Amino acid sequence: FFFPLKLENKTKGTLQRQICQVVLDHFEKQYTEELGDAWARVRDVLTHPQCWQYAVLLNKFSGSLELESTLCLKGYHPLLQDTLPYLPGSLKCYISRAPGRFPAQKHQPGKLKAYYLLNAASLLPVLALEVKDGEEVLDVCAAPGGKAVAVLQCAYPGNFHCNEYDGLRSRWLKQTLESFIPAPLINSITVSNLDGRQIGDLNPELYDKILVDAPCSNDRSWLFSSDIHQATLRLLQRKELSSLQLQLLRSAVKALRPGGSLVYSTCTFSKAENSDVINLILNSCSNLLPVDISDMGKALSQEFTLLSGTQQHELLVLPEKGKAWGPMYVAKLKKIM
Repeated sequence: FFFPLKLENKTKGTLQRQICQVVLDHFEKQYTEELGDAWARVRDVLTHPQCWQYAVLLNKFSGSLELESTLCLKGYHPLLQDTLPYLPGSLKCYISRAPGRFPAQKHQPGKLKAYYLLNAASLLPVLALEVKDGEEVLDVCAAPGGKAVAVLQCAYPGNFHCNEYDGLRSRWLKQTLESFIPAPLINSITVSNLDGRQIGDLNPELYDKILVDAPCSNDRSWLFSSDIHQATLRLLQRKELSSLQLQLLRSAVKALRPGGSLVYSTCTFSKAENSDVINLILNSCSNLLPVDISDMGKALSQEFTLLSGTQQHELLVLPEKGKAWGPMYVAKLKKIM
């Protein structure tokens, strides 16, 4: 079975959110142990949404020169620097040190949006994937579509397969793509509602690049669960997520061509859903190798706070005041045969 994926708690009374004490107590115990002294700083950001920041990803398909000038006048600056190992010139994202959100744009059928608002750490899996023109690309859990939009800012895949198992979220994904991608290109994107655990058997060794942005215990939204019974159930089911994540990874490995790359990401700090899952897949698949992404981490260290002590094939972004990005875990693997 699938869990609901990363659904944000959105209220019209901006930032008027109530912390769920049951979830906070659970996180307090787990993350004090897993993150050590860093947890106190992280907690201060997660529990105060007024500190949260939002990046502005420009849409190359709608023209953005005037928008870039406006962003600069409002104190925004480019997030991505030339020192990154992979940085297409068409991928442009702006951030501000100040908390808050640039005005959102409403969906208008037939009209492209000029930008996408997102947690800047969401771009790291896309940067790690390093998509190039003409490649066969699969996004296994693609809704709500921000990472898919970012991929298409970087390159023109030969085939881009965006999959989303949940029906409601699949409609959300389609709307996102319609809002940002012009008709000639959107017609070349395959959107499906497959169980991600079956894609490997359905499409063996088809893809050059695969993103598994897995269902996870979304730490930001779970902290503000409005229903304490739902929150308690989520915490009880939490230990089952790693099994689902591992199944999705096994399926993705089957779907990946020899020589192809796979990026796994979550928006949780949980070791059980992050490095433990990656260690399990590496230990059980002799045709997988870890890929060093430490250079990407070094190039982004000015804008992101990364957990120290991680392995070279993984990064974990920790939010702190003034750099309120994450949580975002990223790991990269390569199939050798």
